[in-house]
Amino acid sequence: MNLSIQPYNEIVTKVRFFFKQLKLKIVKSTGRTLANTPEDTIALSLFKQSQGIKTKKSIWKIFSLKCSYKTLVVNMNKLALYALVILNAILKWNQKNSHLVKHTDSTDIPVCLNKNATHHKTMKILSSWGHSGKGFYYGLKMSITTDLKRNLLGVRFGTGNSNDRETFKKMNKEMTGIFIADAGYISKDLEKEFYIENKRILFAKPKANMKRIMTTFQNALYQTRMLIELNFRNLKMFHNLETSLPKSIDGYLGNYVYSLLAYVLR
Repeated sequence: MNLSIQPYNEIVTKVRFFFKQLKLKIVKSTGRTLANTPEDTIALSLFKQSQGIKTKKSIWKIFSLKCSYKTLVVNMNKLALYALVILNAILKWNQKNSHLVKHTDSTDIPVCLNKNATHHKTMKILSSWGHSGKGFYYGLKMSITTDLKRNLLGVRFGTGNSNDRETFKKMNKEMTGIFIADAGYISKDLEKEFYIENKRILFAKPKANMKRIMTTFQNALYQTRMLIELNFRNLKMFHNLETSLPKSIDGYLGNYVYSLLAYVLR
Protein backbone atom coordinates (compact mmCIF):
# COMPACT_ATOMS: atom_id res chain seq x y z
CA MET A 1 0.00 0.00 0.00
CA ASN A 2 1.43 3.32 -1.06
CA LEU A 3 0.57 5.29 2.08
CA SER A 4 2.20 8.21 3.88
CA ILE A 5 2.12 8.10 7.68
CA GLN A 6 2.73 11.85 7.94
CA PRO A 7 -0.99 12.74 8.12
CA TYR A 8 -1.21 10.60 11.28
CA ASN A 9 1.27 12.88 13.07
CA GLU A 10 -0.86 15.90 12.19
CA ILE A 11 -4.03 14.15 13.37
CA VAL A 12 -2.59 13.07 16.72
CA THR A 13 -1.41 16.63 17.34
CA LYS A 14 -4.97 17.90 16.79
CA VAL A 15 -6.45 15.20 19.04
CA ARG A 16 -4.02 16.01 21.85
CA PHE A 17 -4.89 19.71 21.48
CA PHE A 18 -8.59 19.00 21.97
CA PHE A 19 -7.95 16.63 24.88
CA LYS A 20 -6.07 19.47 26.57
CA GLN A 21 -8.57 22.20 25.70
CA LEU A 22 -11.59 20.15 26.76
CA LYS A 23 -9.74 18.70 29.79
CA LEU A 24 -10.55 15.14 28.77
CA LYS A 25 -9.04 12.52 31.04
CA ILE A 26 -9.41 8.78 30.77
CA VAL A 27 -8.50 6.95 33.97
CA LYS A 28 -7.81 3.24 33.66
CA SER A 29 -8.02 1.86 37.19
CA THR A 30 -7.42 -1.82 36.53
CA GLY A 31 -5.37 -4.03 34.27
CA ARG A 32 -2.12 -3.42 32.45
CA THR A 33 -1.10 -0.07 31.00
CA LEU A 34 -2.43 0.41 27.48
CA ALA A 35 0.13 -0.01 24.71
CA ASN A 36 -1.40 3.00 22.95
CA THR A 37 -2.65 6.13 24.67
CA PRO A 38 -6.32 7.07 24.19
CA GLU A 39 -5.20 10.03 22.07
CA ASP A 40 -3.15 7.73 19.85
CA THR A 41 -6.02 5.26 19.47
CA ILE A 42 -8.47 8.01 18.46
CA ALA A 43 -5.89 9.38 16.04
CA LEU A 44 -5.49 5.91 14.51
CA SER A 45 -9.27 5.75 14.01
CA LEU A 46 -9.31 9.18 12.35
CA PHE A 47 -6.34 8.25 10.17
CA LYS A 48 -8.24 5.14 9.03
CA GLN A 49 -11.27 7.22 8.02
CA SER A 50 -9.34 10.08 6.38
CA GLN A 51 -7.15 7.77 4.32
CA GLY A 52 -9.99 5.58 3.06
CA ILE A 53 -8.69 2.47 4.87
CA LYS A 54 -11.56 0.00 5.08
CA THR A 55 -10.66 -2.20 8.06
CA LYS A 56 -9.22 -1.84 11.56
CA LYS A 57 -7.01 -4.84 10.86
CA SER A 58 -5.26 -2.88 8.12
CA ILE A 59 -4.44 -0.15 10.67
CA TRP A 60 -3.15 -2.77 13.09
CA LYS A 61 -0.82 -4.13 10.40
CA ILE A 62 0.29 -0.78 8.92
CA PHE A 63 1.44 0.54 12.30
CA SER A 64 2.67 -2.85 13.62
CA LEU A 65 0.90 -2.13 16.90
CA LYS A 66 2.07 -3.88 20.07
CA CYS A 67 -1.44 -4.45 21.36
CA SER A 68 -3.54 -7.31 20.04
CA TYR A 69 -5.96 -6.71 17.19
CA LYS A 70 -8.89 -7.44 19.50
CA THR A 71 -7.68 -4.86 22.03
CA LEU A 72 -7.37 -2.26 19.27
CA VAL A 73 -10.96 -2.89 18.11
CA VAL A 74 -12.36 -2.71 21.65
CA ASN A 75 -10.52 0.52 22.43
CA MET A 76 -11.43 2.20 19.12
CA ASN A 77 -15.10 1.46 19.71
CA LYS A 78 -14.99 2.52 23.36
CA LEU A 79 -13.14 5.79 22.71
CA ALA A 80 -15.66 6.87 20.08
CA LEU A 81 -17.53 8.54 22.96
CA TYR A 82 -14.58 10.87 23.52
CA ALA A 83 -14.34 11.51 19.78
CA LEU A 84 -18.03 12.46 19.96
CA VAL A 85 -17.27 14.99 22.71
CA ILE A 86 -14.61 16.58 20.49
CA LEU A 87 -16.97 16.58 17.49
CA ASN A 88 -19.72 18.24 19.51
CA ALA A 89 -17.32 20.95 20.71
CA ILE A 90 -16.30 21.71 17.13
CA LEU A 91 -19.92 21.85 15.97
CA LYS A 92 -20.76 24.30 18.77
CA TRP A 93 -17.82 26.49 17.78
CA ASN A 94 -18.86 26.33 14.12
CA GLN A 95 -22.39 27.38 15.05
CA LYS A 96 -21.15 30.46 16.89
CA ASN A 97 -19.01 31.48 13.92
CA SER A 98 -21.31 30.37 11.11
CA HIS A 99 -22.37 32.19 7.97
CA LEU A 100 -25.88 33.64 7.94
CA VAL A 101 -26.97 31.29 5.13
CA LYS A 102 -27.35 27.65 6.11
CA HIS A 103 -28.41 24.43 4.40
CA THR A 104 -30.13 21.34 5.78
CA ASP A 105 -30.56 18.02 4.01
CA SER A 106 -30.49 14.28 4.66
CA THR A 107 -28.83 11.29 3.03
CA ASP A 108 -29.17 7.52 3.10
CA ILE A 109 -26.75 5.44 5.21
CA PRO A 110 -27.21 1.76 4.26
CA VAL A 111 -25.91 -0.75 6.81
CA CYS A 112 -25.87 -3.66 4.39
CA LEU A 113 -26.81 -4.63 0.85
CA ASN A 114 -30.55 -4.84 0.20
CA LYS A 115 -30.31 -8.56 -0.47
CA ASN A 116 -28.90 -9.07 3.06
CA ALA A 117 -31.46 -6.87 4.86
CA THR A 118 -33.84 -9.67 5.87
CA HIS A 119 -31.16 -11.47 7.91
CA HIS A 120 -29.08 -8.47 9.02
CA LYS A 121 -28.96 -8.49 12.84
CA THR A 122 -26.24 -6.10 14.02
CA MET A 123 -28.10 -2.82 13.36
CA LYS A 124 -31.60 -4.27 13.31
CA ILE A 125 -32.90 -2.24 16.29
CA LEU A 126 -31.77 1.08 14.76
CA SER A 127 -32.40 0.48 11.06
CA SER A 128 -35.42 0.42 8.78
CA TRP A 129 -36.27 0.52 5.10
CA GLY A 130 -35.99 3.98 3.61
CA HIS A 131 -36.10 5.59 0.20
CA SER A 132 -33.71 8.05 -1.39
CA GLY A 133 -33.03 9.33 -4.88
CA LYS A 134 -31.16 6.08 -5.54
CA GLY A 135 -34.09 3.87 -4.55
CA PHE A 136 -34.89 1.77 -1.49
CA TYR A 137 -32.23 0.94 1.09
CA TYR A 138 -31.99 -0.66 4.54
CA GLY A 139 -30.26 1.38 7.21
CA LEU A 140 -30.19 4.85 8.73
CA LYS A 141 -30.78 8.40 7.59
CA MET A 142 -28.27 11.13 8.42
CA SER A 143 -29.34 14.77 8.45
CA ILE A 144 -26.83 17.60 8.56
CA THR A 145 -26.85 21.38 8.63
CA THR A 146 -23.97 23.27 7.06
CA ASP A 147 -23.36 26.92 6.27
CA LEU A 148 -22.43 28.70 3.05
CA LYS A 149 -18.75 27.99 3.81
CA ARG A 150 -19.62 24.26 4.04
CA ASN A 151 -18.75 24.11 7.74
CA LEU A 152 -20.62 21.36 9.56
CA LEU A 153 -23.00 22.82 12.17
CA GLY A 154 -25.30 19.98 13.15
CA VAL A 155 -25.72 16.22 12.68
CA ARG A 156 -28.54 13.89 13.56
CA PHE A 157 -29.15 10.20 12.80
CA GLY A 158 -32.51 8.47 12.52
CA THR A 159 -34.04 5.35 11.04
CA GLY A 160 -34.33 5.11 7.29
CA ASN A 161 -37.97 6.20 7.38
CA SER A 162 -37.57 8.99 9.97
CA ASN A 163 -39.39 12.29 9.43
CA ASP A 164 -37.10 14.94 7.92
CA ARG A 165 -39.22 17.83 9.17
CA GLU A 166 -39.17 16.66 12.80
CA THR A 167 -35.43 16.11 12.57
CA PHE A 168 -35.02 19.61 11.11
CA LYS A 169 -36.76 21.22 14.09
CA LYS A 170 -34.72 19.32 16.68
CA MET A 171 -31.36 19.74 14.96
CA ASN A 172 -31.69 23.45 14.26
CA LYS A 173 -33.61 24.66 17.30
CA GLU A 174 -30.61 26.51 18.78
CA MET A 175 -29.43 28.08 15.51
CA THR A 176 -30.36 31.27 13.69
CA GLY A 177 -30.07 32.50 10.10
CA ILE A 178 -31.57 31.87 6.67
CA PHE A 179 -32.13 28.12 6.25
CA ILE A 180 -32.35 26.61 2.76
CA ALA A 181 -33.83 23.15 2.19
CA ASP A 182 -35.30 21.10 -0.63
CA ALA A 183 -38.94 20.33 -1.38
CA GLY A 184 -39.03 17.54 1.21
CA TYR A 185 -39.14 20.19 3.93
CA ILE A 186 -42.09 22.14 2.52
CA SER A 187 -44.61 22.64 5.31
CA LYS A 188 -46.54 25.75 6.27
CA ASP A 189 -46.63 24.55 9.88
CA LEU A 190 -42.86 24.00 9.95
CA GLU A 191 -42.12 27.36 8.35
CA LYS A 192 -44.42 29.13 10.81
CA GLU A 193 -43.12 27.30 13.88
CA PHE A 194 -39.48 27.71 12.92
CA TYR A 195 -39.72 31.40 12.04
CA ILE A 196 -38.40 33.95 14.56
CA GLU A 197 -38.57 37.57 13.43
CA ASN A 198 -35.14 39.05 12.66
CA LYS A 199 -33.50 35.78 13.75
CA ARG A 200 -34.33 32.90 11.45
CA ILE A 201 -36.44 31.80 8.51
CA LEU A 202 -36.82 28.66 6.42
CA PHE A 203 -36.96 28.69 2.61
CA ALA A 204 -37.87 25.27 1.19
CA LYS A 205 -37.46 25.10 -2.58
CA PRO A 206 -40.83 24.48 -4.23
CA LYS A 207 -41.37 21.52 -6.54
CA ALA A 208 -41.46 22.19 -10.27
CA ASN A 209 -45.24 21.69 -10.40
CA MET A 210 -45.98 23.99 -7.45
CA LYS A 211 -47.34 27.47 -8.06
CA ARG A 212 -45.43 29.51 -5.49
CA ILE A 213 -44.11 33.02 -5.95
CA MET A 214 -40.34 33.07 -5.74
CA THR A 215 -38.26 36.24 -5.53
CA THR A 216 -34.92 36.66 -7.28
CA PHE A 217 -33.24 36.63 -3.87
CA GLN A 218 -34.87 33.32 -2.93
CA ASN A 219 -33.92 31.79 -6.26
CA ALA A 220 -30.30 32.81 -5.72
CA LEU A 221 -30.38 31.18 -2.28
CA TYR A 222 -31.81 27.95 -3.70
CA GLN A 223 -28.92 27.79 -6.15
CA THR A 224 -26.48 27.47 -3.23
CA ARG A 225 -28.18 24.34 -1.88
CA MET A 226 -26.00 22.09 -4.02
CA LEU A 227 -23.08 22.91 -1.69
CA ILE A 228 -24.41 20.59 0.99
CA GLU A 229 -24.24 17.69 -1.46
CA LEU A 230 -20.45 18.12 -1.55
CA ASN A 231 -20.36 17.36 2.17
CA PHE A 232 -22.28 14.13 1.65
CA ARG A 233 -20.09 13.20 -1.31
CA ASN A 234 -16.83 13.75 0.57
CA LEU A 235 -18.02 11.92 3.68
CA LYS A 236 -19.06 8.87 1.68
CA MET A 237 -16.30 8.76 -0.93
CA PHE A 238 -13.28 9.86 1.10
CA HIS A 239 -14.12 9.33 4.78
CA ASN A 240 -15.70 5.87 4.87
CA LEU A 241 -19.06 7.04 6.24
CA GLU A 242 -20.89 4.07 4.73
CA THR A 243 -19.87 0.62 5.92
CA SER A 244 -21.22 -2.88 6.39
CA LEU A 245 -18.11 -4.35 8.02
CA PRO A 246 -18.53 -3.76 11.81
CA LYS A 247 -19.61 -6.73 13.92
CA SER A 248 -21.31 -4.67 16.64
CA ILE A 249 -23.51 -1.61 17.08
CA ASP A 250 -20.58 0.12 18.77
CA GLY A 251 -18.50 -0.58 15.67
CA TYR A 252 -21.08 0.99 13.36
CA LEU A 253 -21.67 4.06 15.53
CA GLY A 254 -17.95 4.50 16.11
CA ASN A 255 -17.38 4.44 12.35
CA TYR A 256 -19.91 7.27 11.86
CA VAL A 257 -18.42 9.40 14.66
CA TYR A 258 -14.83 8.96 13.48
CA SER A 259 -15.84 9.67 9.88
CA LEU A 260 -17.52 12.94 10.84
CA LEU A 261 -14.69 14.02 13.14
CA ALA A 262 -12.06 13.21 10.53
CA TYR A 263 -14.04 15.31 8.07
CA VAL A 264 -14.29 18.41 10.27
CA LEU A 265 -10.61 18.14 11.21
CA ARG A 266 -9.46 17.88 7.59
